[in-house]
This record gives sequence, structure tokens and C-alpha cells, in this order.
Amino acid sequence: MSRDAAIANVTEYFQSGRFQSDLAGLVAHETESQNPDQAAALTRYLSEAMVPRLTAMGFVCRIHDNPEPQGGPLLTAERHEGAGLPTILTYGHGDVIRAQTDQWRAGLHPFRLVEEGDRLYGRGTADNKSQHLINFAALEAVLAVRGSLGFNVKVVIEMSEETGSPGLAAFFAAHRDMLKADVLIASDGPRLQPDVPTMFMGSRGGVTFDLVVDLRDGAHHSGNWGGLLADPAMILAQALSTITDARGQIRIPAWRPDSLTPAVRAALDGLPIDGTDGPAIDTDWGEDSLTPVERAYGWNSFAVLAMKSGVPEAPVNAISAHARATCQLRYVVGTDPEDILPALRRHLDAQGFDKVRIVPHDRGFFAATRLAPDHPWVTFVADSLTRSAGQAPHVLPNLAGSLPNDCFSDILGLPTVWVPHSYRGCSQHAPDEHVLKPVCRDALRLMAGLFWDLGEGGTPG
Repeated sequence: MSRDAAIANVTEYFQSGRFQSDLAGLVAHETESQNPDQAAALTRYLSEAMVPRLTAMGFVCRIHDNPEPQGGPLLTAERHEGAGLPTILTYGHGDVIRAQTDQWRAGLHPFRLVEEGDRLYGRGTADNKSQHLINFAALEAVLAVRGSLGFNVKVVIEMSEETGSPGLAAFFAAHRDMLKADVLIASDGPRLQPDVPTMFMGSRGGVTFDLVVDLRDGAHHSGNWGGLLADPAMILAQALSTITDARGQIRIPAWRPDSLTPAVRAALDGLPIDGTDGPAIDTDWGEDSLTPVERAYGWNSFAVLAMKSGVPEAPVNAISAHARATCQLRYVVGTDPEDILPALRRHLDAQGFDKVRIVPHDRGFFAATRLAPDHPWVTFVADSLTRSAGQAPHVLPNLAGSLPNDCFSDILGLPTVWVPHSYRGCSQHAPDEHVLKPVCRDALRLMAGLFWDLGEGGTPG
């Protein structure tokens, strides 16, 4: 009965092909939360894929209706071993982004696991089915060797993360006692480098909105009316150009955070940001005084996601009546989320763009969160990962993307530690989504070691 035996157990699980078979079963559930026609699949994922596995580990499971009608169901599960033991809360989401079936390359299908070399393709392989499968398999390995975990575990699996986790905050607020724990340890998102473990303790928040210029009914001939009618596309382009400068540096004072402290900069110093698993970064884009890693994890970024005026696919000689841009601000702790859109309104008015309307998107986004890199739970997890990997993990104060971490940190009051099991080139939210088999194998071993260490005592008080 040893740590090494638990790691060997989960390694055999991977090498035997059972991990790949189990992942194929999860991918086969067509859990598109953005597709109303797949509502029944969301419940089946919980009842058919999650409940049997967790019940076999001694968890008591319950499927809950979402307090928000547009949200999918939620699963809670608990394995209680003792009143004096630490309690770990873990989380995953079984829903996936839209399949985009017709955009996957030949030989691939979003809901069929396909192996090609070191890659396993399928919708949800990276986000998030493999990630919670890895954590459950690691718990199983510890149970198989020790006969117990040595700590209590609570589980939340939601089915609406890809639509902004509607109802999750309300559910947590209503069930604080049921979800009471000492720490959240969960997995989502990518590693910074495929061969080095990563930890992060929060995420950037996000606000998405449209900027709209709507001047008149219908388009008008550009020869007869050019120079006489204001062009909404030009007005919108000029308005957008005032939000940042030519290299994307934010010009709205309220959108420039005050939280890039020396401690955060020290934590980010030296972390890799440019690698071989994605496009080359543009070093001359973004805040000039910051390093690329500081721009991604310690600062805010503004992006225009889409723009339209007229009919780009079939332009005609006419001045359009409308123009629209879908925009997004990703923001870190140190930005007042309640003032993001009001500050934009003040800015546009001051620049003379009162005709530009701001239309917030209905889909909610997650708030910005961050845990100090020297928190005792961060140190505990980092030490365990270092012992298993033979190298120190990359430690991020927060992820560059967004997660419902505020539900855990703000509503439940938990320190939050995330150990991601994917990599940045995984094509999550895109066609040809995949995970790397070496990363999955490594992650299984890391999590078995971590769960073993949690049961050995010495956890933060």
C-alpha cells in the first residue's frame, strides 16, 4: 500500500486502453448545451455516465433541476469518510460547445472518438470530459490501493458551462451547507506547455456586447447619396479606434486594472507564453510596458469578435443604414465589473459618438477571480505535483480565459486550485478538438499522487 502503487494502478488503467474506451463513451453523449434539441442528452450524461461511476466509488449522488429554466441539470455527489478529515470539492462540466459537424476534417466526427498518433479527437475531449474523467480515475486508483481516500470528497458536475453557467450561482447560494468544503481542486483549461504541469487559482472575467450604429431605414445608392448620408460603418470604425490605440493598448481609464502588483509580476516572471502548440504571438501588440505573459494573465484585453455593415458576401453600390460590431473585454481582478459598460458609454459620449449604442449580450460571463500564489493550498498542491512530475509546475495567479470560479471563491468562500489536463493547441471550441495521450497519461499519474497525498495528512488547516 503506497503512493507508487496508486500511480502504477492508474498508469495501467491508461496503458490497458480503458481510459480511451471510457473517454469514447463520454464523447458519444451529444451534450451540446447551446442546442435546445439536445436537452435530454444533458440529463442522460449525468444519469448514465456519471452516477454509475461515482456510485461504484461509494458516492451518494443526486441530480438537481437547474434553478434557471434555460440551464441544464446539475449533479452533486458526496463520499464522506470522517468528520475530522479534510473535505475536497471537485467540479467538471459535461456539456460541450456546438458540434460544428460539417467543419471537422475528413475522417473525424465530433461525437466519435478517433485516435491518430498521440491525439484523441472528439467534441469534449479537451473541454471538459477527459479532465473530470482523469480526476475520477485517479480517485479510483487511490481507493483500489488504500481501500479508502483518507479525506471527504464532494462533486459538482454541471451541464451549462458552455452557455455561461446559468443557475450555478443561485444553486450554490441555496446549497452552501451541502457544498461546504475546505478547498476546490478541479481541472479545466490548458497547460502552458504540454510536458509541464500547470496550476492556476482563478480566471479572467469577460463582458461581451455589441456596438450598434442604426441611422435610417434601408440602404441608399452610393452615387446619388454619397457625401450626403452619414456612413454607419465609418462611424463605428472611428468609434472603435478610440477604445485602443493602433497596437491595441486600452485607452479607457476604468478598463486599465490596478492589480498587476510586484507579487503578481514575480509569479508570472519567466513563465512560457510562446510555444509550438499555437500561432506565433505578435510581440508588438498589446500593452507596450508589459511582457507578453503579463498581458495575457495580468492585464485586460479588448477584442472585436465580429463586424458587419451591408452584405459582405454580395456588396452593392449603396450606403448601408446599419453597422454592428460584437466586442469583448477580458478583465482581471482590479477592474470594477459594474463600471465596464458605463465607462464605455462615458468614453464614447466624450469622443462625440453618441449615435453608437451599447447592447449587452444576454449570455452572462464569469467574474474575475484570483488566489495568492503563496496560499498554503497552492503550496501543498504544487509540492505534490513536483514530487510526481520531477519538476515544478507552472503556477498562474489566474487563467487567461474564463470559468465559473467566482461561484466557488465568492459564494462558497473556498480557496480554488485548478490543475488543467489539456494544452493550448487542443482546438477547444473549434472543429477537430482533441487531447494529447501523453498529457492524459501524465495527468492521471499526477492526480493519483495528489489524491494520495491528500489522504496522508498535513493538509492546510
